[in-house]
Amino acid sequence: MSDETIIYTYTDEAPALATHSLLPVVQAYAGTAGVQVETRDISLSGRILAAFADLLPPDQQTSDALAELGHLATTPQANIIKLPNISASIPQLEAAIAELQAKGFALPAYPHDPQDDAARDARARYDKVKGSAVNPVLREGNSDRRAPASVKNYARSHPHSMGAWSSDSKTNVATMDADDFRANERSVIMPADDTLRIEHVATDGTVTPLRAPLPVLAGEVVDATVMRAAALDTFLAAQVARAKADGVLFSVHLKATMMKVSDPIIFGHVVRAFFPETFAAHGAELAAAGLTPNNGLGSILAGLTALPNGEAIKASFDAELAAGPRLAMVDSDRGITNLHVPSDVIVDASMPAMIRTSGHMWGPDGQEADTLAVIPDSSYAGVYQTVIEDCRTHGAFDPTTMGSVPNVGLMAKAAEEYGSHDKTFEMTADGVVRVVNGSGEVLLQHDVSAGDIWRACQTKDVSIRDWVKLAVSRARATGDPAVFWLDPARAHDTSLTTLVRRYLLEHDTSGLTIEIMSPVEATAFSLERIRKGENTIGVTGNVLRDYLTDLFPILELGTSAKMLSVVPLINGGGLFETGAGGSAPKHVQQLLKENYLRWDSLGEFLALAVSFEHLAQVSGNARAQVLADTLDRATGTLLNENKSPARRVGQIDNRGSHFYLALYWARELAGQTADGELAAAFASIADALGANAEQIAGELLAVQGSPADIGGYYRPDPALTDAVMRPSATFNEIIARLG
Repeated sequence: MSDETIIYTYTDEAPALATHSLLPVVQAYAGTAGVQVETRDISLSGRILAAFADLLPPDQQTSDALAELGHLATTPQANIIKLPNISASIPQLEAAIAELQAKGFALPAYPHDPQDDAARDARARYDKVKGSAVNPVLREGNSDRRAPASVKNYARSHPHSMGAWSSDSKTNVATMDADDFRANERSVIMPADDTLRIEHVATDGTVTPLRAPLPVLAGEVVDATVMRAAALDTFLAAQVARAKADGVLFSVHLKATMMKVSDPIIFGHVVRAFFPETFAAHGAELAAAGLTPNNGLGSILAGLTALPNGEAIKASFDAELAAGPRLAMVDSDRGITNLHVPSDVIVDASMPAMIRTSGHMWGPDGQEADTLAVIPDSSYAGVYQTVIEDCRTHGAFDPTTMGSVPNVGLMAKAAEEYGSHDKTFEMTADGVVRVVNGSGEVLLQHDVSAGDIWRACQTKDVSIRDWVKLAVSRARATGDPAVFWLDPARAHDTSLTTLVRRYLLEHDTSGLTIEIMSPVEATAFSLERIRKGENTIGVTGNVLRDYLTDLFPILELGTSAKMLSVVPLINGGGLFETGAGGSAPKHVQQLLKENYLRWDSLGEFLALAVSFEHLAQVSGNARAQVLADTLDRATGTLLNENKSPARRVGQIDNRGSHFYLALYWARELAGQTADGELAAAFASIADALGANAEQIAGELLAVQGSPADIGGYYRPDPALTDAVMRPSATFNEIIARLG
């Protein structure tokens, strides 16, 4: 592939819809600099079809774009713009399969309990698609996430709403104090390349391999831990009672999409804990019907109509729902509770939203209320509790004055917990799980009981070295203190601390402030500086990277979609991410209902600018640098002129913001002096867009207010979607002149 090619990923939901509108503009403008912008389909439906390509008819086969991009990410030529994609829970996966089957694709159903080779094969293929299937493949580098100056300045001059906090707020985080992943973690730094066995030893001595042998490299950190089911159940029962006694909403906050093995299981434990009598009386019947709490209360209720005893079971659920604490709601109007769908309440999005809204979630009555936020594993729960206590003491944060917490995140090569999926197991029998090296030495082991959740994870030495290097470079570039968030109570973090101290010696840190603190200490330190308007670089592991790059941006910017997310790939390429997609499903629903897309493509604009800049540096294409500089200025104008998507029908939406970006970008290109030929080419485009601005805006607004048909949710029809997302013939014709 040419080093003057940018790969723009086609993903899911609102980001994919926005792509139909924005990409034609990007391709037209980039083409004037000789830059090719190509797409690769890594959507959930695209990944499903790729997984079964060898079994589908020729006319239904598709290439494995994710595997292609995974290889590209290891090369110096990589220049990939990554939009948010669905990290599918099982209900989402099954919905996507059903839609594809309805479109005529010859796919098997998802086998919950595979009994033959064909079903086991189908299950294995689908399991590679669900959850965090994309990011570990593409992230061949560590993460540099920060708020660009233009975005930060806009947030200060146009502050978003922040709910007031009361000193007597009853909102709190509840987390386990023993027998969770944090408490039981053990870690080892590999002294040499090796191949490890992960095996279960039953009480009668029977040894069962839990997976294929695991190759590891010298210097690699390998961890293992277990969450004990009995302790989890005791903890959850206590929190249901606590929420009832305190008169607050009960909610659970997990990451059932990314932690696709462990967290749906934990979610199922929560559902059982909230309805203990129902599961005691009817659990066997539900299990026999394939109705598992791991998929959420919603899937169980939907399946009751097919059961002879369905009405009685529904009445039992209703009775316990009425008798227990009030449940936090996803949609109180439709009765969708916090426990309905595992992927509806994702901790990194839901907790900042709660903190921003006075520590409240929505109750069954449609009103806000204080909440007990249950985060079972204590690894990172203390971060949120520290923020809550700070708000209870000092009040809400002020977006007009608050500082930032940019992040340097350890994520290269599936580092840490997000790389644990193929090494996470729910125990089916008592015994011991052990990790054994090639010489037969037991490196790590845990006693386990049936139902316990055991997991191992890896973090490669090359990733850790690069992480430390990136942290030092960002501290040097900004002058801000850099804090490594490492917990001395966690075995993994103790191993990392040893390596961080070692690798810091390889860099010139003179004049820099670089600290190592526990997550709770680092949170308090960062919050104190935030309230003074000061910035602190958070240098964190993979999961904390995810959590903090939602937490702080949502508080200071109103959304994490406005963050600049750069991944300098270890082998020299670049991956440029465009923000979070947690709100994407609601935006699609609004488009289908009233042809209005509220999705903000600011993250795409920011990623495009640094992508062009990277291409210019690698290829020497001076025009690509002009595109980068002018796009950055155009984005600033877009913000200052308040041309981002508004909230409701009759106002500017995603498509309108793309028009105004094209207008401002063309004006910047026409006015720049670095390339006279390019300026001349865009002068007529800028004039045409400006002269027709009123007509184009009218054409974009005219389609709003009635339902839109895009021919599918998980796999929209391209022609229908183009028609919906490009409704201005005038705008389309002007852009086509660049072709």
